[in-house]
Amino acid sequence: MKLQNPVRSLTLLLPIAGILLAQQSDRFAAIAPRMQEFVDKGEAAGVVTLIATKDRVLHLGAVGKTEVAGDRKMRTDDIFWIASMSKPIAAVCIAILADDGTLSFDDPLAKHLPEFAGAMVNENGQTVKPSRPVTLRDVLTHTGGLGEMTNRDPHLTLAETSRKLSQQPLRFQPGSRWAYSTAGIDILGRVVEVAGGMPFDEFLRKRVLDPLGMKDTSFWIAPEKESRWAHPYRWNAQTGKLEETTIPYLYKTAVTDRQRPPLGGAGLFSTAEDVARFYRMMLNQGSLNGKRILKPETVAEMTRKQTGVLTARPGMPWGLGFCVVEDPAKMSANSVLSPGSFGHGGAFSTQSWADSARDLISILMFQRDGKGNPDNSDVRIAFQEAAAKGLGR
Repeated sequence: MKLQNPVRSLTLLLPIAGILLAQQSDRFAAIAPRMQEFVDKGEAAGVVTLIATKDRVLHLGAVGKTEVAGDRKMRTDDIFWIASMSKPIAAVCIAILADDGTLSFDDPLAKHLPEFAGAMVNENGQTVKPSRPVTLRDVLTHTGGLGEMTNRDPHLTLAETSRKLSQQPLRFQPGSRWAYSTAGIDILGRVVEVAGGMPFDEFLRKRVLDPLGMKDTSFWIAPEKESRWAHPYRWNAQTGKLEETTIPYLYKTAVTDRQRPPLGGAGLFSTAEDVARFYRMMLNQGSLNGKRILKPETVAEMTRKQTGVLTARPGMPWGLGFCVVEDPAKMSANSVLSPGSFGHGGAFSTQSWADSARDLISILMFQRDGKGNPDNSDVRIAFQEAAAKGLGR
């Protein structure tokens, strides 16, 4: 049988592929105008949105500009400070070491960081001994009683950060309450260094970022990529305008400053597509494109409710490094998610959520502080409403 001309066959297929892509894109045509409304009202400089499944990206779009005073249009590969969306990525590094057999989630923190062996608890103004040691699981679920770091030197190493935090009394008895601790996740980076035998950022790159192709994710923006940085803004309720601001977690350093330590609690910069790769890996039970990051059972452990009867956020208990949506009705922005969805938001309004029941990932990237709960922002609600239409819901 005579074979068809492959060039002619490809030529015939290209228009069909184009039609399919256009049809796919049209499903989510409502998202861009909804996001543009916030840009036009001066409530966001620019917004990047992404919808994906575990296998592919269904929608990726951008509106607005990287900075209000500039002329550069926002692009889909622009780089955002993802703040606390860093926490699940840091947690995965601990989970990799658990899969390797190097540590256990239930190891005492002091096993890897001996400076915590003498940790005390502040109880009604009195300093008392803890009822039990703080474990890595406690730190991952924000139930260990660890506090925060204030007035820190911007170039304090992870080892120095751990020593300083260990000198503060715990806020409560381990396991007795839930209280968010960004510094607690920071020192997990030091656990990775000690147990993994290399700097935290190097471990993260070798075991997570490079295998997943997350080429634009880092604790520092490379100078040649700085033009792609989406600038941060704070909402001024009195003037009704956005004002460019600094990122407090950088402690007055430049985004390019590599002397700043790799802080897993809120230190990463990333793009929508990079974050989507991370969540596609999680929905694929720990692997993506033939690269295994975690065992399937470890993914299940990280994304199940770990905090029992302790109250965390409305309708959202905690897994290991991830928020878990238990009751979507408790927060407007969660109403489109299925129970058991998992993810994390960031202080400047970035959002990342995976709905395993529907095989859907939603990523929202914009930079705005000071306008209510970023997990329940008006922009997130509008994005998810528009996306739901495209999904026929």
